Amino acid sequence: SPMAHIERKLTSKAVFEGKLVHVYHDTVELENGNEAFREVIRHPGAVAVLALDGEEILLVRQYRYCIGQELLEIPAGKLEPGEEPRAAAARELSEETGSVCEDLIPLGKYYGSAGCMDEGIHLYFGHITCAGCAHPDEDEFLTPERVTPAELEAMMAAGKISDGKTLAAFALAKAKGLL
Repeated sequence: SPMAHIERKLTSKAVFEGKLVHVYHDTVELENGNEAFREVIRHPGAVAVLALDGEEILLVRQYRYCIGQELLEIPAGKLEPGEEPRAAAARELSEETGSVCEDLIPLGKYYGSAGCMDEGIHLYFGHITCAGCAHPDEDEFLTPERVTPAELEAMMAAGKISDGKTLAAFALAKAKGLL
């Protein structure tokens, strides 16, 4: 069996504690005995839902300040303290699209930037069983959109979808025969 690679934390210093993330400077021991420095961003985790309404996938278009552009992505949001991921996925889907999926199927967990951040996004797939009106957070502005799986795949192939969780959820759903 292959050797397990590991780095052992020697020291950790908090350098920033924000509302969403905490940043640490860590010193680690490498497997060869040398020491290295790591910048670590701790995040509470998140959820995202690839939701199918009949023959269409629900997406939301929203401006992402960090990258300075709008993204078209599946509904998603951060986990609240102590919140179970499936419940969070249902909450976020309802807030962002007004929709309900009673059959949320876990697709897997996605790490978008594991080199510096521990944010794991729990990905789900579901069929819409009830549609309603979106009720996003007061600081969240988004526009719901609908596309067929074939349209989303073509958009992905053309480089028009750059959101990692959307790319991962679609690939996983397709690999599992859900699309």
